[in-house]
Amino acid sequence: MRRIGSALLAASLLAGCGGSEVEPSSQPLVQQQAPLTTTDVDVAPECQGILGFVNTASFQKLDAYLPSDVATNLVNRRAASSFVSLADVSSVALVGPARLQQLAGGARTEGFIGSSCVGIMDGLALSSDDAAAIVSLVNTLSDSELHDVLPYAWNGAVNLLNLRPFTSAQDISNVAGIGDVSLRNIRNSATLSRPFEALVNAVNAQPQDNYNATMARHFDWWQVVTTNGTYHQPSLECFGLEPSSVPYGATVRPYLADAAEVRGVVNGAVSVANRFNGIPSGVISAGLANLDARTAGRSFKGCYMSYANDPWSGHSVAIFVDTVNGFSLMTDTYWAE
Repeated sequence: MRRIGSALLAASLLAGCGGSEVEPSSQPLVQQQAPLTTTDVDVAPECQGILGFVNTASFQKLDAYLPSDVATNLVNRRAASSFVSLADVSSVALVGPARLQQLAGGARTEGFIGSSCVGIMDGLALSSDDAAAIVSLVNTLSDSELHDVLPYAWNGAVNLLNLRPFTSAQDISNVAGIGDVSLRNIRNSATLSRPFEALVNAVNAQPQDNYNATMARHFDWWQVVTTNGTYHQPSLECFGLEPSSVPYGATVRPYLADAAEVRGVVNGAVSVANRFNGIPSGVISAGLANLDARTAGRSFKGCYMSYANDPWSGHSVAIFVDTVNGFSLMTDTYWAE
């Protein structure tokens, strides 16, 4: 954050760089530190043909694109069980990043994948839509959110900020400090909350009157916490931040938020925004189901704050940021006399 003199320092406020974190008693620390989850698929639907090629091409066909010993290893392994992911393919002896690229090239040449599959980058087979979403996200994220998304790649985040704007996902993949985990975190942030983001947009599209709510998925949490409230800011409570990084005037709650707390706050905001039933029920159900999938078993840092721009109105704001992968959201409920 340039506002406080250092991108790395500001990012550490919610990402927990260099300090101890308050962990919830219900979740082991080792689980919180795991950079990937079992739901992190590494092949986009548009790229499934790569696996189809590996699983069905004859030895002679594979041998045309790979060294013979590699083709032999793949054929022997698939005889026991079909490949289900790039990680699965990579577990075969002699198969590394270069061999994955050769397999993708073979799959494209043989018609197993088309232009909707961009290719393999840092262990991910990306669709053209996913690649475009990655570029858009990296080019527009605030520095605080980007560091939260990349808690294990401080240098990579700084390099992205210094080199953007980017025109391709491959250029992002090539940046020093961006590897398999980092690109996957970026992909997840750019693509895995689309139904919830549709709900956010629907909430924000509702008529604004003397009692309403808005939400945000991508935002600069530090700017929100430190600059809102031109009239007065009666309360600011934060949790999960390093003691030396708590915003001025805030009190500190000694425990993190969990999925139930996040869901409760979002439910409240959606109810306020939808009090005239202007949001389609399908958008609400899909958005909340997506939110549940993204928050289940997770822990969150963040802040609750209230502020007023004049004596006749007020805002109640809640901010949550996943302590590991940077998934973030904000709700803002507004009232006026």
